[in-house]
Amino acid sequence: MSVAAKICGLREPRHAVLAAARGARWVGMVFFPPSPRHVEPEQARAIANVLPPAVDAVGVMVNPDDEAVRIAVASGLGALQLHGGETPERIAAVRRIAGVPVIKALGISTRADARRAKSFSEAADMILFDARPPDDATRPGGNARAFDWPVLMGLDLPLPWILSGGLTPTNVGAAIASSGATAVDVSSGIERSLGEKDDSLIIDFLAAVRAPVDRSAPVLQ
Repeated sequence: MSVAAKICGLREPRHAVLAAARGARWVGMVFFPPSPRHVEPEQARAIANVLPPAVDAVGVMVNPDDEAVRIAVASGLGALQLHGGETPERIAAVRRIAGVPVIKALGISTRADARRAKSFSEAADMILFDARPPDDATRPGGNARAFDWPVLMGLDLPLPWILSGGLTPTNVGAAIASSGATAVDVSSGIERSLGEKDDSLIIDFLAAVRAPVDRSAPVLQ
């Protein structure tokens, strides 16, 4: 079974071109000023414009208001990813306003956390499972942290889901094998410094995602 990949936190069109050429299914851009990966709408438009039709641009937002959603989507996005405290009702409203699929990101650490995703099944189009942020975090998301991947294995969820949180070219194969993931997301794991993507790490990550995975083998995280 092939595994889809999302290369997130891009700020330069050349990295989007590289990711698309190497097999990425999505490229993500962050619309959240506190993040070192934040982009302005014109930057996002320049990135979206270089993507082939088979690759969607995804805008990552945190508790956006209606106007912010409209501005972001106008930059050429094919989907939105919501990383805040959005309720199912708010997600449904954002989806109506945006007119594009919505991914809801959830920070988890246990299987009980993962089961919370069912409450979003009528509102979101996909779930992204990330690590819970540390208590002193200033930004949502896993902050380059991994969680116990096997808690997702065999999860009964009516929505497709993406595995995120602490993934790198060296551990993504083990993460796929031990979680059962059919889609993965990476941002900090392909950076040479905070917010600065590295060409070779993008290439290595996407190659590792494409490599055959033995899902029956025991895996140590």
